Amino acid sequence: MKRLATIFLAVGLVAAACGGADDTATTTVPATTAAATTTPAPEPMMAGTLSEVMARGELRCGVSTGAIGFSEPQDDGSYNGFDADFCRALAAVIFGDAGAVTFVGLTAAERFNALTAGEVDVLFRNTTWTQSRDSEIGGDFGPTTFFDGQQIMGKAEFGFTDASTLADVDGARLCTNAGTTTEKNITEGAREVGAEIELVTVEAFPEAMELFRAGSCDLVTTDGSGLFGERFSAVANGEISEGEWIIFPTTPISKEPLGPMYRQNDSEWGDIVNWAVYALIIADEKGVTSQNVDAMAADPVDPEVGRLLGASDDEVQSHLGIDPEAFANAIRQVGNYDEIYTRNLEDLGFTRIGSANARWTEGGLIYAPPAR
Repeated sequence: MKRLATIFLAVGLVAAACGGADDTATTTVPATTAAATTTPAPEPMMAGTLSEVMARGELRCGVSTGAIGFSEPQDDGSYNGFDADFCRALAAVIFGDAGAVTFVGLTAAERFNALTAGEVDVLFRNTTWTQSRDSEIGGDFGPTTFFDGQQIMGKAEFGFTDASTLADVDGARLCTNAGTTTEKNITEGAREVGAEIELVTVEAFPEAMELFRAGSCDLVTTDGSGLFGERFSAVANGEISEGEWIIFPTTPISKEPLGPMYRQNDSEWGDIVNWAVYALIIADEKGVTSQNVDAMAADPVDPEVGRLLGASDDEVQSHLGIDPEAFANAIRQVGNYDEIYTRNLEDLGFTRIGSANARWTEGGLIYAPPAR
């Protein structure tokens, strides 16, 4: 104690000696007091997206203006499809009502400005996660919901086959939509293989398809999911017969991880979006479906299922600021990941088995952190 008092006395003398030449104008203040009087008051916390959404009473979800199997506009202003169902699931997580969502159709050129301007709360709009988008645009990405890749579609009558490669586009007039990774990928890819192309860009992909149909473009390119959807629809409508439109190359020319995007630096909202997706993936892993969710919640033999459905005391949903049964509501009203996938994409030819979108236990990449 004597030694400690001596140290404090020495510190005080040094502080006084450093006060300056005008000793009469100097007041010696203990260091702890000085720090307390000069530290600014903390800034008040700004209301995040979750608070805004809950106050509004509905989710505003940005989707594509038209992507077969992913977001297809309906007469009543709603949308159907894989992406649209994730919007509904998120609304069910927040409000307990999958219908508490307003869909905002956005072109590729509009989507990022709409997000940063607050016109939508989240994008579920076949948007690829890239480094530049993660760092420059002012958005953050959630879990990948669909692993896609860019391909090209041409007409068999022009000699294109399933064995065609990127080099075979040499001399072609090729259409796609502007402001996308698709545009950059095809430009860089053609250059790498020494192919000369005439690239025609439009605002929305349906316009590119119209040019392709009319023969104004020899080829059209976008994510494989979009091309398979367009071809499926054309065959179903009797526009073409099987084998008339060829999609190539077999191995896509790019990686296109698609998933939700939301505004940067809002971790509370990001946690909600991320775990809404993860919950549907875990439900798929555990065999929890829209048909058996109530029975599974009533007798949760699996501890993780119990937590996920809010049926256990150690549930974690309340720490996210949502109802303990939030994920159960989403599964009950919309379905698990596999139900959403099967309902919207299986008929288009996108089987999960053997693809990157298979469960991680079956060789795929669809994986979620544990609910604990």
